[in-house]
Amino acid sequence: MKTFVIGDIHGGIKGLEQVLDRARPKPEDHLIFLGDYVDGWSDAVATLDFLMALRQTYRCTFLRGNHDELCADWLAGGEARKQWLIHGGQATVDAYAKTDETTRKRHLRFLTQDLENYFLDAQNRLFLHAGFTNLKGVEHEYFSKTFYWDRTLWELALSLHPELKPEDPFYPKRLLQYPEIFIGHTPLTRIGKTEPLQAASVWNLDTGAAFTGPLTLMDIDSKIFWQSDPVYTLYPNEKGRN
Repeated sequence: MKTFVIGDIHGGIKGLEQVLDRARPKPEDHLIFLGDYVDGWSDAVATLDFLMALRQTYRCTFLRGNHDELCADWLAGGEARKQWLIHGGQATVDAYAKTDETTRKRHLRFLTQDLENYFLDAQNRLFLHAGFTNLKGVEHEYFSKTFYWDRTLWELALSLHPELKPEDPFYPKRLLQYPEIFIGHTPLTRIGKTEPLQAASVWNLDTGAAFTGPLTLMDIDSKIFWQSDPVYTLYPNEKGRN
């Protein structure tokens, strides 16, 4: 059995289908999705339907992203806030305009009941959408929203001086709690990267599928990864989150 981790999809089911076809996971494999399934491309509804159906074939772990929470709040009757709409939410609203109430309720249940804030495997490797702040680790975190909104974990990992070693007394305690941490949330296209990037013990899998990058799926043991075409090329008449 292999474990694969998948970065932020943002409604781009065409990229998801493509990368799964290229990686060809087997039914016994474990697929861990890092969140942000909606908001960006026009296929938010189709993406959630596809993910829910995927559980019939694979063992799947679905982590909660900040966009997933924003979408769930709206589906539950909340206000479609301007900041959400301009950061990809409008494409999601437009997609749901073509659905019925049954679909909306089914998706709301998925987004509120089936998503997890984090996942720890048997080797104590951590998977979550964004980060955590408690020096003792995720089980001591005070605010659950941190798991899908925090950016400081990735910023901390990127900022470490290369000569600073884990045994040094000033090495950040957050980064010593887990041998590896897998996140999405902060697009690597912001720093001109479109492949998974490791900083200290943190692996970032958000390769900018909502913008100009591909969607990425990676084997967590070998670190071999597969990518879709840049997702924007699969949606030539749309802007995504650009």
